[in-house]
Amino acid sequence: MARHHHLLLPLLSLLITVVVVVTAAGASFDLRADLNHPYAGIPLSTTETTARAARASKARAARITARLARAVLGSKGALSSADVPLAPLGDQGHSLTVGIGTPPQPRTLIADTGSDLIWTQCAARRQHRERPPLYYDPGRSSSFAFLPCGSRLCQEGQFSFKNCTGNQCLYDDVYGSAEADGALASETFTFGAHSKVTFPGLGFGCGELSAGSLVGASGLIGLSPGTLSLISQLSIPKFSYCLTPFAERKTSPLLFGSMADLKKYKTKGPIQTTSILSNPAMETAYYYVPLVGLSLGTKRLRVPASSLAMKPDGTGGTIVDSGSTLAYLPETAFEAVRKAVVETVRLPVADVTVEDYELCFALPGGAAMSAVETPPLVLHFDGGAAMALNRDNYFQEPRAGLMCLAVGSSPDDFGVSIIGNVQQQNMHVLFDVRNQKFSFAPTQCDSI
Repeated sequence: MARHHHLLLPLLSLLITVVVVVTAAGASFDLRADLNHPYAGIPLSTTETTARAARASKARAARITARLARAVLGSKGALSSADVPLAPLGDQGHSLTVGIGTPPQPRTLIADTGSDLIWTQCAARRQHRERPPLYYDPGRSSSFAFLPCGSRLCQEGQFSFKNCTGNQCLYDDVYGSAEADGALASETFTFGAHSKVTFPGLGFGCGELSAGSLVGASGLIGLSPGTLSLISQLSIPKFSYCLTPFAERKTSPLLFGSMADLKKYKTKGPIQTTSILSNPAMETAYYYVPLVGLSLGTKRLRVPASSLAMKPDGTGGTIVDSGSTLAYLPETAFEAVRKAVVETVRLPVADVTVEDYELCFALPGGAAMSAVETPPLVLHFDGGAAMALNRDNYFQEPRAGLMCLAVGSSPDDFGVSIIGNVQQQNMHVLFDVRNQKFSFAPTQCDSI
């Protein structure tokens, strides 16, 4: 195992409301959690947080592309570690706090639709007596148990590397822009600050970071459709979230069960729905949606639908990702967007190099990005649904005097398109896992 380094920052707070519902089939729950902003309580300027999130987003996109290439193409498609940058996952991930163990130890976990395994940094993995405050300590819990190699989660879980030693299911896994190793275990998880709901025997990773950092969080809570995620283990039929604008650093609502219903909340536009797709070449670890075209304002861009589609070998396609800040498009589509934006935005293209952004404009002296008007960038989905992105959903201001396109490019041959969390801000999005539907509606997220 690699030597580990840890960044110790204060835990973030969380307000969670839980309603327990008992049905004929057993106990279930409806849950609302207020997700913390990635930089809540961290003294950085808006431009600093924007630039750091873009850097982490670029690293995450490279990791996702490498993961898909490795799954589909084997070692021929894998990128070397030198090709894949690392950045703190906490720079772009919203977080929530749960209780782990009996009695519960409160730990902050990054909520991630692009990850499946629930895991936390775990004192059992350390080789000395130090117990950092971000670590969960299984020695203080009466309900902790390692999962044996023959357990279903060990057998069915997808990892970068997995083996059995002493009948423990050991793993190494990549999480966007971080990497962790550990052992699968089971534990009681408690949700709720007041009305508490507990789930015994939830599978999770008792692990430690081997690369990257989490910036104040203890680990991750996977919300993907993968076998090991919270969604799959608890058979949660649907969930939704509504991310407040990145610059405002407010909490954002995360809703599960019957509370995840867009019709229950006031929206600023129609509720639209498209399909959630499966990857034919691998276990679906991401929420794929059928993006078929792009428009800038009323002008449909010359982007072949085939360049956005998932290929038969499982490469390409479009995912909705809560843990990525910027959007990414294959080079063909990106160049069409770049050309249209340059022709439409009546500002000079910046002649300075801006790390992690591929197109920036120089703002007029003393002006802010808020003074610039741009047409919406529209994402068209199969079935007719269209997500209109306003200026703040596809531009950012990483430093004074610059307005940068919050869209990057990925390789045409196997790169995946990503709808990041900047594109989702003030957009209530719903993942109907049971019916394989993705819905969205523009919403004032801080009013939910």
